[in-house]
Amino acid sequence: MNYFGTAAVAALSFAFVTEAAATEWNVSLWGKRRAFTEHVEKLAELVSEKTNGEFTLNISYGGLSNNRENLDGISIGAFEMAQFCAGYHADKNPSITVLELPFLGVSSLEQERAISQALYQHPAAVEDLARWNATLLMPSPLPQYNLVGVGDAPKTLAEYEGLTVRATGGIGQAMEAVNAVPTSMSATEVRQALDSGVVKAVAFAPHAHMSFGTIESGKWWTTNLNPGTVNCPVVVNTDALEALSDEEREALLSSVDASLDHYIDVYNNETMAAWGPALAERGIEEITYSDEDIASFKEAVAGPAAAAWVETNAAKGLPAQDILDFVQGELSK
Repeated sequence: MNYFGTAAVAALSFAFVTEAAATEWNVSLWGKRRAFTEHVEKLAELVSEKTNGEFTLNISYGGLSNNRENLDGISIGAFEMAQFCAGYHADKNPSITVLELPFLGVSSLEQERAISQALYQHPAAVEDLARWNATLLMPSPLPQYNLVGVGDAPKTLAEYEGLTVRATGGIGQAMEAVNAVPTSMSATEVRQALDSGVVKAVAFAPHAHMSFGTIESGKWWTTNLNPGTVNCPVVVNTDALEALSDEEREALLSSVDASLDHYIDVYNNETMAAWGPALAERGIEEITYSDEDIASFKEAVAGPAAAAWVETNAAKGLPAQDILDFVQGELSK
């Protein structure tokens, strides 16, 4: 009797220890599963596979935090991993906003990935995010943004004067340069703002125009404005990262490149393949600007925006010129 009692207690204790040994991380995303989150989904899959389910990433779409507060949540350990966009709070992460400068010259998702990953290792970026107890894990490479809008389409850059546009970061600066009125809001607020007339146009990457429904209301689309993109890293709580076992940390970090490969494959071969037909099905007018218009737009925006970024952030103690030079050096490779 005592033997069986002892055995039962031992079995229960073993089960408890086994259960306690499993590691679960909460991951704060927003919206719904889409091209923009495929690398996080793939990361969760790979980490679970490599650890036989002993390390899992529990992904939440909006259930843990507002997207503009994800970095704050990371800083206090409310969850272990999150995605956010630098332009949502440039003052909190100024080092990586360099990647949101208009007309930076990035031409592909692969290039955006390489430059982002290089910058995320720069000492200034590491130190910047460390203020939030955050470690930069991987980027969310996005193509150049373009606009979907309602009402009369701006057929020339002069016709942007007074146009209200949802545009964040450097894209907002570019819109100001053509006398549009940029408004910053999170992606989840955009459809209502467009439908209610708060904004007349929205700057997004193709996946977001589809995911957040702007093409359901939109009447026109700019094919080649290409004012820039946003930088939206995935970060982890540094304390949580350091608390992982060596095996768990290896499972996580060794899965980043494969997750990004998967992300880029999905974006290039699925999202972009669906984009053209989605516009055609809805009869959305395509607006293409002349080479001369685009060249003058770039000339008016790129240099002044970069200079202003350096001046503003150097005044805050950031080695801004060094960061810009570093990124431009990476671009030239």
